[in-house]
Amino acid sequence: MQLQEILYSQGFGTRRVCAGMIQQGLVQVYGPEQGLAPVTITQSAMEFVAEGLQFRVQGVDWPYAERAYLMLHKPAGTECSQKPSTYPSIYTLLPSPLRLRPQKAAVQGVQAVGRLDQDTTGMLLLTDDGKFIHRMSSPKHHVPKVYEVTVKHPLDEKQVSKLLSGVVLDDDPKPVRAAACEAVSEFHLRMTLTEGKYHQVKRMLAAVSNRVEGLHRSSIGGVALPADLPPGGWRWLTAEEIVAVQSKG
Repeated sequence: MQLQEILYSQGFGTRRVCAGMIQQGLVQVYGPEQGLAPVTITQSAMEFVAEGLQFRVQGVDWPYAERAYLMLHKPAGTECSQKPSTYPSIYTLLPSPLRLRPQKAAVQGVQAVGRLDQDTTGMLLLTDDGKFIHRMSSPKHHVPKVYEVTVKHPLDEKQVSKLLSGVVLDDDPKPVRAAACEAVSEFHLRMTLTEGKYHQVKRMLAAVSNRVEGLHRSSIGGVALPADLPPGGWRWLTAEEIVAVQSKG
């Protein structure tokens, strides 16, 4: 694949812009051997094997990725929307190439897999793989998501038991239940859900006469949010994590 096509596919601008960056000496490519310095390429039509290619654009290293799969540590006070109403968008936390990756759909770049409320923190997945988004969002898939819940009133065994056996929410007569639930401390509940209804954790706690004061998603599928990924930070998912995050436990 031509280098200008590679850059275009990764979101660095139009083909013309990508060709211009290469011709200006702003793009370097790493060779197959580890530890060697990247080489500046000035011929935009030079061809490379895209798979596994590592390159540098304006001093920033990038891996070639046919599809982007990311993990973001969502901070409080951000919205999972391209057009936020009150708070900054989570997409402003990502570098522009990830937001501009070309898509056949009207919206360009990576998209959040599901949403977290503006005051909810924790693990969020983003990708430009529509099939992955559909699979992860499907109610049939039942991927477990673990939430750390800070509650207003002291927890007791009765509340935990109700959440495990099922509570009725106001929009559905069918009870919803936690796949797992434990009181970590008097005001800290760890709850696992395998479905994603609107404001589900908050509504379930309200149904047992308690109230959510803080909500943090700590894991999805078989992948936990790393302790060294700070709020607002993001990183690529590894090939193993892409598989593990879809696991049903």
